[in-house]
Amino acid sequence: MSKHGKILVAMSGGLDSTVAAVMLAQQGYEVVGITMKTWDYANSGGSKKETGCCSLDSINDARSIAVQHGIHHIILDIRDEFGDFVIDNFVEEYLAGRTPNPCVLCNTHIKWEALLKRANQLDCEFIATGHYAQVREENSRYVVSKGLDENKDQSYVLWGLSQKSLSQTRFPLGGFRKKDIRQMAIDMGYTDLANKSESYEICFVPDNDYRGFLKRKVDGLEQKVEGGDFVTSDGKILGKHRGYPFYTVGQRKGLEIAIGEPLFVLEIQPETNTVVLGKEIELQRKGMWVRNVNMSKFEKLNNPIESITKIRYKDPGSLSLIEQKEDKMKVIFYSDVKAIAPGQSAVFYDGNDVIGGGWIQSSFDI
Repeated sequence: MSKHGKILVAMSGGLDSTVAAVMLAQQGYEVVGITMKTWDYANSGGSKKETGCCSLDSINDARSIAVQHGIHHIILDIRDEFGDFVIDNFVEEYLAGRTPNPCVLCNTHIKWEALLKRANQLDCEFIATGHYAQVREENSRYVVSKGLDENKDQSYVLWGLSQKSLSQTRFPLGGFRKKDIRQMAIDMGYTDLANKSESYEICFVPDNDYRGFLKRKVDGLEQKVEGGDFVTSDGKILGKHRGYPFYTVGQRKGLEIAIGEPLFVLEIQPETNTVVLGKEIELQRKGMWVRNVNMSKFEKLNNPIESITKIRYKDPGSLSLIEQKEDKMKVIFYSDVKAIAPGQSAVFYDGNDVIGGGWIQSSFDI
């Protein structure tokens, strides 16, 4: 019988999940490795060679590593669920004039649900992933907090996990820095894996061309949306654009329009196929509404509190006052914040702890 119980570990074949699985086995857990095939690159129509967590090479790497360490390994095909939910949402959000956050959606509704379902079938008490984050129990709540390595912290993409999911989740890498994990991999004999470059692309858009992906997924999209107007915030027409789904709030490059000074995308109006442009200072906002809020540290906020609020993954965060109104959060920033993009995640922090998070609905000025 294992020392700590039976645990199901998501193994992608990459550095972090490999070290996480081997580390847990060495700690005395009975480890079962699972590799989830979430998408099929052949169906995306891109030009780049298949790489990343769902490629055949990565799946084979995960299985080989599991065999080397006596870890039972299974492959779970969740392409249908992933495609129907994550990819469809990705397309729908751009068509609605928003900027999607597919990794958060996948973690919350696909990967964790698949892991917990299979863990139950295999009598595993816990699940684990290679995320750089931490989770603990406090005041009868399961609280997500930042990983030790601030540069690699992934708590931002985990705000959507339910209390039930968190109660069974372990993040073995949360207390380590990336450089230490690389050294562990070398010590385990995986030098090539330790030196492998990391990809930050969306897994189902490995060529990083989301516009091309949208064109391939939606028949006749270019013809339907091309020729809309670029306008200023006061309605002056500046020129024609290629179609509103191909732009994001805050974008400056690739606008193909010149008026003698830099212009940025301020707003996207899908109803009229209009893209509003303006100066950088016009991107500044004092507040925002966040919808579908999921709480981590507290069950509910009865009064407004201060938090550090992040509006994108690499955002250092800004001091704000947050006030919960049912499943929405009203956020007032103490200093103006630039380029708040509807559709992205907003995550609220109390120090290193995640208070909660949700989807950005809209921004406003006071």
